[in-house]
Amino acid sequence: MSSQLSRRLFLLQTLLLFTACAAEETSNQELELVIGMISYGDGKQTLERFVRFREYLGAKTKAIIQLEPTLNENIALERIQRGAWSLVFAPPGLAAIASANYQYSPIFSLENQDYPQAIFVVREDSLLRKLKDLQGKTIALGQPGSATGYYFPLRNLSGFTLTEILSAPTPKTVLELVAQGKAAAGAISSTEYNFYKTKLGAAKFRILFTDSQNVPSGSVLIGPNVEINRQQLIRNYMKDAPPNIVQDVGYVPNAEPPDYKNMISLIKQLKPIAERLNSKPVRLF
Repeated sequence: MSSQLSRRLFLLQTLLLFTACAAEETSNQELELVIGMISYGDGKQTLERFVRFREYLGAKTKAIIQLEPTLNENIALERIQRGAWSLVFAPPGLAAIASANYQYSPIFSLENQDYPQAIFVVREDSLLRKLKDLQGKTIALGQPGSATGYYFPLRNLSGFTLTEILSAPTPKTVLELVAQGKAAAGAISSTEYNFYKTKLGAAKFRILFTDSQNVPSGSVLIGPNVEINRQQLIRNYMKDAPPNIVQDVGYVPNAEPPDYKNMISLIKQLKPIAERLNSKPVRLF
């Protein structure tokens, strides 16, 4: 009888130990938050911008905060699909996809001071004058997930037949392809154009076409892998963050996140066209 009781006690202790280890492992997993953002190759500067935010949020949540800048929207989308990011500082196209398809919830709007527009850029000496002149030409686009570099330009080009579409990993690469004559025109946001146009040596550009539709702001999104109570705590901590920290990373703590309904609708509408971009010629209809 004593032997049977000892065996039961041993099994109970083993079960309790296993449960405690599992709970500790779960707790440790919950104590890590991964923050994702797009750097377009400027990873060092991006990390520097997030230093104070990382320290602040880590102290408030008692969590290990990992920062993960990625090159472009395509890589960011892969991280979102895997649920690898707890928080995402996302441009509008990426934010729309994350919220519509992967259960990420927008919690704050990103600053949109320059009100960027989707534009097509050509070399200054180009003979192209109007959007219709792009018929039959080679065009450089940004990555899927970019509103101004991909979705809005595809809508503008609907009905066209192009020789080829070049997929540029970053906005700067779009301008490089145009400068080198590999693309007759490139799609980019007006903000990115103004930032990069003076960083390519002697190359000169001009704007061929500007989309008149307003581009919604990007968002800070929180992932479905973050427990619901912790989600609310993070919202509160970010809302109450010191102004200098908020300014560092560029979100608006007192504004509702954008409504991406129209953006989501556009992405769905363009899906059949987007599936044909690797063909030559490219028929966008």
